Amino acid sequence: MAALGAWRYASAHRRPLSQVGLTQALDRMAEFTDDWPDDADGGVFRNLAANAFDFSKQYSVDYNVDFDSWPPQAAALDLLRAMYGELGLYPPDEHGDGYVQFQVLGKVSYEGVTSVQRQASAAMGQFGGVCESWGVLH
Repeated sequence: MAALGAWRYASAHRRPLSQVGLTQALDRMAEFTDDWPDDADGGVFRNLAANAFDFSKQYSVDYNVDFDSWPPQAAALDLLRAMYGELGLYPPDEHGDGYVQFQVLGKVSYEGVTSVQRQASAAMGQFGGVCESWGVLH
């Protein structure tokens, strides 16, 4: 599953690293990098690690669900609300197709992110929806 939207959050807030911060970031990269597959999501995790993302903290992760047609069916929105709570609806505009966004609070892990994407995609498949993008603001 592609983490198409994650780059907006992962790369938009880069901070310079001190020597100590760089050492800590490299230690964290060595600790996590081997666990991440060579796919789009794994690449985002490597970028987060390279930018000193603190994987020990909890964050609100945004997940985007794209639908074949807009607006999504009411039953799809009801199901997403039942699964994840509050939703943000972003209709199509000059910047792209519309999408529905929900958030999950917790530690950011590859398995956690891809699991949420799989669950949301499985639930939305019957409505022409798929969850292939996510982002975390740091």
